Amino acid sequence: MSLKTAQKVVHHADDVSEYVSLDYAARFIRRKVVTTQSGVQVLVDLPKTVSLEAGDALQTEAGDLIGVLAAPEPLLEVKGHGLHRIAWHIGNRHAPCQIESHRLLIQSDHVMARMLEQLGAHVHEVLEPFTPEGGAYGHGRTHGHDHGHQHGPEGAHTHEH
Repeated sequence: MSLKTAQKVVHHADDVSEYVSLDYAARFIRRKVVTTQSGVQVLVDLPKTVSLEAGDALQTEAGDLIGVLAAPEPLLEVKGHGLHRIAWHIGNRHAPCQIESHRLLIQSDHVMARMLEQLGAHVHEVLEPFTPEGGAYGHGRTHGHDHGHQHGPEGAHTHEH
């Protein structure tokens, strides 16, 4: 059995033949072998690194569409009064955050958990798919961004304009 190759991403694909389940980190991809739920190995070989979202698909050289699912992963569920203020503190640290009406989800991090608890949030661990908000312009990852920062040594930056 030969390895399939996918060199294209189709956003919001409908007619998928099978699925691959990837966590948030694995959905940031350019070149990597992934395994579908039925055990088929696919070499993802994209021209540039992309951030795949649940519902996207990888198109193989034969035209098959392999749907992308967000895999469950360890997260912190954040609840409490003043979620908008808590979300601001998370965003100020450039941490990816899934925003829902009654809770926030962030990647598991004991330092963030402690800070959020000090702000009055109720924090506990969950195992769920993670689909955080995109970047400031509605797409991309929240880290490794570029929106006019002044960069200094070792990539440090400020938000002064």
